[in-house]
Amino acid sequence: MDFIPYNSRLTYHKYPFGAVREGTQVTFRFILPAGFYCSGADLVVTCGDIKSYTPFEYEYTQENGETWWKCYFTPDKHGLYFYRIRLSTGYGDVFITRAESSLGTISSDGDDFQLTVYSRDFTTPEKIKGGMIYQIFPDRFCSSGKVRENPGFGRIIRSDWGGEPLWEPDENGRITKYDFFCGDFEGIESKLDYIKSLGVNYIYLNPVFSAASNHRYDTADYEKPDYLLGTEEDFSRLCAVAASKGIDIILDGVFSHTGSDSKYFNKDKNFGDGGAYNDRNSPYFSWYKFTEWPDKYDSWWGVDILPEIDETNDSYIEYIGGILDKWQKLGAKGWRLDVADELPDKFLDALRAKVKSADKDAVIIGEVWEDASNKISYGERRHYLEGSQLDSVMNYPFANAMLDFAITGIAEGFNDKISEICENYPKCVVDCLMNHIGTHDTCRVLNRLGTLDNYYSTGLERYKGGLDDGQRRSAVRLLKMLSAIQFTLPGVPSVYYGDEAGTDGGVDPYNRGCYPYGKENEELLEHYRLLGRIRREHPVFKDGAFIPVSSIMGCVCFMREGRGERIITVANNNSHSITYELPFEGFVSLTGGEVFSNKVFVDKEKTEILWMKCDSDE
Repeated sequence: MDFIPYNSRLTYHKYPFGAVREGTQVTFRFILPAGFYCSGADLVVTCGDIKSYTPFEYEYTQENGETWWKCYFTPDKHGLYFYRIRLSTGYGDVFITRAESSLGTISSDGDDFQLTVYSRDFTTPEKIKGGMIYQIFPDRFCSSGKVRENPGFGRIIRSDWGGEPLWEPDENGRITKYDFFCGDFEGIESKLDYIKSLGVNYIYLNPVFSAASNHRYDTADYEKPDYLLGTEEDFSRLCAVAASKGIDIILDGVFSHTGSDSKYFNKDKNFGDGGAYNDRNSPYFSWYKFTEWPDKYDSWWGVDILPEIDETNDSYIEYIGGILDKWQKLGAKGWRLDVADELPDKFLDALRAKVKSADKDAVIIGEVWEDASNKISYGERRHYLEGSQLDSVMNYPFANAMLDFAITGIAEGFNDKISEICENYPKCVVDCLMNHIGTHDTCRVLNRLGTLDNYYSTGLERYKGGLDDGQRRSAVRLLKMLSAIQFTLPGVPSVYYGDEAGTDGGVDPYNRGCYPYGKENEELLEHYRLLGRIRREHPVFKDGAFIPVSSIMGCVCFMREGRGERIITVANNNSHSITYELPFEGFVSLTGGEVFSNKVFVDKEKTEILWMKCDSDE
């Protein structure tokens, strides 16, 4: 087929672009070449078990013989809709279905297009839009030096800040010893001016609830901050001082499982004789999924120290509601939900209602590794982004696209991957996507870029990290290129503590090392401060449209437009410099590049960010 009958990303084919609110009239238009002899057409829409047919009307014929057809469709309730266009011809029915890049193709069968429809009253918090997130693993960011006696849980207390994290699995491959460098709330508070200098307006803390491990994803008590982190008063003061500097605190909500060593399960009896493991009459017994009490129970991914919760249990939902309320009253301004795709709709619906009733501006971000708009988990289509659950998600599709480009140098397909998410997600979700390129779950980004294929673990042998001088120089150059893309895409860039300082680290636990005080890479730090300043000074990053320009031959270019300005990003991942022809004249470089008329010089493995005024006020 040498013509394109339909492109869902072009507004003269589908208006408005992307996801829509329920009750919005959507215009669909397709084009057929002369001689196709179409006698009629229908928009065939499926939502769940319901299928509907809306007829197209012939619109007009152009001078070249192309015929245009148009119809209107108004979805009356939120949900995920799939559609195709059925064409009636003298040879039988054929369809316009979805090919790559949301282009339509004529076939007897094929994939449907997606239309995400969200609740008419769905909004997301404004403050996070255009901002920046800084992720902190609390034990390893900064210690106040306060000595806390009797830390409990058999913890190993370290006094060698910056030492190699402990990795000592037992004969069964289990980790039973956890080391602590004693980072705490007061330490974080002491570094708020540094964090602010990066342009940060949100800090996301990995779990702070009491727990046996240093990662604290094995909750022992939701009601208490971990003893080594400090008191409730310390946390509340951190939130208050951060707020005075324009920074909000987001907590990690780990609600799909607890620790086996917890007051709820209490397998090790560190909490007396109660708990679901010891007492069928425990108030927590119904929370867990025993197949044969007490030793056979469902656990998170088969890890028996992480017994799974039945998140549909009414008493558990009520209890967690109280936990959310308590921590928000202490000063938390939002939640990142661990393994959100393992939390059922009933739980997520109740969580959002509780969080927003206390603070409508609190943000809820879910950990979902795939396209969250059409995710299926445990056999069910999920509804994360329709207005009753999440505000947004950790943006793994963007992260994968960015890292693939940086590591392989292959630009083709980059803009399409970004456009697909922009098309599938509600705009209010896109504007607060958590755009990370490294987290506590991944190898340090500098090592991924410096070693390319060594960030893995095999059995009990773990990649620790370690870059030679040549690898480090190359990785720093690539990270500067990559982070400039990260900071200019739709959504909110999220920086994992220490990445901005050139921290080295392999896979867990080596990606969770201490912040390298006194050993920071000043070149990278200044680069990140520049990126933060660019975001603060340009309102287009709040909600500006994403406009793909080109992605080919090792170079990616895209534009953001809105609020009276345009920002264009040109990333050159070649081993040679290029001169890139811009779509307009009048751009000036924000990153020091040379601009001549409508051309910009881009050095090898570098990104240039350019700016100009425009008439757009969207």
